[in-house]
Amino acid sequence: METAAFETDLSLFKYDNLEQLPPEYRDLEADERTERIESALTELGDDVVILGHNYQREEIVEHADFIGDSYQLSKEAAQSDADYVIFGGVTFMAESADIITDDDQSVILPSMEASCPMAGMAEALQVDAAWAELTAALDDDEEIIPITYMNSYADLKAFCAEQGGLVCTSSNAHKAFEYAFEKGDKVLFLPDKHLGENTAHRLDMADETVEWDPWDAEGTDAAEAVENDVILWEGYCQVHERFREHHIEDIRAEYPDANVIVHPECRREVVEAADVAGSTSTICESVAEADPGETWAIGTEIHLTHHLQRWHPDVNVVPLCGDACMDCNAMRQIDPNYLAWVLEELVEGRERNVIEVAPEEKELAQVAMDRMLEI
Repeated sequence: METAAFETDLSLFKYDNLEQLPPEYRDLEADERTERIESALTELGDDVVILGHNYQREEIVEHADFIGDSYQLSKEAAQSDADYVIFGGVTFMAESADIITDDDQSVILPSMEASCPMAGMAEALQVDAAWAELTAALDDDEEIIPITYMNSYADLKAFCAEQGGLVCTSSNAHKAFEYAFEKGDKVLFLPDKHLGENTAHRLDMADETVEWDPWDAEGTDAAEAVENDVILWEGYCQVHERFREHHIEDIRAEYPDANVIVHPECRREVVEAADVAGSTSTICESVAEADPGETWAIGTEIHLTHHLQRWHPDVNVVPLCGDACMDCNAMRQIDPNYLAWVLEELVEGRERNVIEVAPEEKELAQVAMDRMLEI
């Protein structure tokens, strides 16, 4: 999809969906909302911890006890004694928090509309069908190991555990590949094809990859697919997929001395054109360690870029393309009005939007995540 076409589609996005809120919460003024949130937090005290993902807007992270990437935040929740974990993120993140927190902790997602499109690109029925085709096409002495990116639903994490696979983050995907090739002969990587391709390049396996498109009935034949060592699921992040090489060219023309850093969920050609590719943690660390006056162009979700601009005013932090290009619609569903609502409901003793992973799924997903920790 070309940039111009994408920009036209932006008008269709729901940036602020308040329809699911009780009417009295839909038109809260900013000052009143902040006062009510802070009042509820004071009353709840240590019973609640708020997690703010790096991609959340300022009005959410200003109330967060911890700010970071998804798995880091889940670990913070697990280490806390809070009864209630409010996750300012998307559904799969809240699921991950539920997997690793204690059973007596409740994980709450302020808005159930916050569902990551990439995670939805690898649903259980599709994966089961693909797995049946691919494994049937293998030679008798061959084995394929599935790896799922952390940005996936709990049932996919559980599936990977059942099939001898594991979970990975953008930081340790290369180690997950190495683990898989020690255990088997081939890798099925889900759901982010760009992270998978960039990892294959890192391991000098660029010529051994193929894409598997579950929506294309006449796509890659299973027998042809398993001739390759790395099978990449046709999924992607709708934010990082938007970046193009010309965005980097435009930035270099405007800021000749700029350091360009992008997330490894970006297209291969964008990663190649950048100076650095790394996780949100790497992006944050790079800017934090920059010398005053340096320019860093950020190729990831716009709210992290805005946070870095505020947190490091002595560094010239610029977005790699415009605000609309870099905005995550799923993250935007965590409107601060929803935060006010779920907190005031807790004050009244009512738990709203609790995310619970089924016990068997939770146990298996934990196995897949434990294997990641082993590497």
